[in-house]
Amino acid sequence: MDFNKINELAQGYLPAMTKFLRDLVAIPGESCDEEGHINRIAEEMRAVGFDKVVIDDMGNVLGYMGTGEKLIGYDAHIDTVGIGNINNWSFDPYEGYENDEEIGGRGTSDQMGGIVSAVYGAKIMKDMGLLNDKYQVLVTGTVQEEDCDGLCWQYIINEDKVKPEFVVSTEPTDGGIYRGQRGRMEIRIDVKGVSCHGSAPERGDNAIYKMADILQDVRALNENDASDANEVKGLVKMLDEKYNPQWKEANFLGRGTVTTSEIFFTSPSRCAVADSCSVSLDRRMTAGETWESCLDEIRALPAVKKYGDDVTVSMYEYSRPSYKGLTYPIECYFPTWVIPEDHPVTVALNEAYKGLYGDKRLGNAETEAMRQARPLTDKWTFSTNGVSIMGRNGIPCIGFGPGAEAQAHAPNEKTFKIDLVRCAAVYAALPTMYCK
Repeated sequence: MDFNKINELAQGYLPAMTKFLRDLVAIPGESCDEEGHINRIAEEMRAVGFDKVVIDDMGNVLGYMGTGEKLIGYDAHIDTVGIGNINNWSFDPYEGYENDEEIGGRGTSDQMGGIVSAVYGAKIMKDMGLLNDKYQVLVTGTVQEEDCDGLCWQYIINEDKVKPEFVVSTEPTDGGIYRGQRGRMEIRIDVKGVSCHGSAPERGDNAIYKMADILQDVRALNENDASDANEVKGLVKMLDEKYNPQWKEANFLGRGTVTTSEIFFTSPSRCAVADSCSVSLDRRMTAGETWESCLDEIRALPAVKKYGDDVTVSMYEYSRPSYKGLTYPIECYFPTWVIPEDHPVTVALNEAYKGLYGDKRLGNAETEAMRQARPLTDKWTFSTNGVSIMGRNGIPCIGFGPGAEAQAHAPNEKTFKIDLVRCAAVYAALPTMYCK
């Protein structure tokens, strides 16, 4: 493996990668409106020599390089969130900017830089003759992740019938190798009441008051410790082997959390008792937790049990059409996943990285000190398409991608040119290290 040559080629493609990324930034592409991004990516794939480029019926673009036995995937979601309050931006988020070290614009870190590095990583493999009968490379530009992470891969696996040997998520990793993330789910609690005139509230049954009791228990679930003295034991209990056989991985990923994110009510008027109240809960799950255990945990809260049949606990469903008009409904459950440190994929990615760049995270002048204070192998704080790839379907998944987690969804978003280079180089080296 000529690591120096790989790095030299990656450096040489920086101008092309910069242009590609800036072209993508200039095209708005929020969830369910990604067609412009997809078409531009397909154009670049064809221009650099991908052997086959397919846009599926959901709108994902799949580019294939080589014809070998093992299919090795690189995934980048190519939708973005909106720009939020434009007054928080110091530059036009779609015009963007560049200087010697940075590229600014919506989606640069989260996460169109990933598709740029993946496309050129595959080109480097082809340039160097690394493609052989052992592996074929698949680069996916996937849609609707910001709305419903993993939905795109449910479609790719179940409908396109594509199942790689493993997948590298190119979400931003701040120069590190990420081997997992907490899961999440979206829970709804509905409470029934009976309305009456507000002048005599005792005649009714106020659903908001019932919900207030339930929310105190939800808060306790998040904030309490695991003491036997607590009727509601806190989620921190899952870090303890007494409660969780997967406590070691839970400590690696971090504890689960729950918070109330939305509240709704119905009432005949402002002069009446509320006859219903509902809330949304954002539930983050660590290793050892499932959607069933999380729903049962809410149903077992003292206040939920107190109000009996007047309370319904359920999970949201996502069913928004893609830009191609296809609706592919799915539960709003995004499982925890973690790949072992000694898994062949983890080992191969570490070998590829260390062969190129050593055993520490790298950055530029702005980021390197912060990055080197963190371990090379770590985990994401947020959620990724890995919830479907590995969480639902058991396909090994690992993360290495350009950009910074903290830039995701933030105003004045930017990424770093050197990250694009290093990621393209590592992507190019990985399949050979895995298949050796």
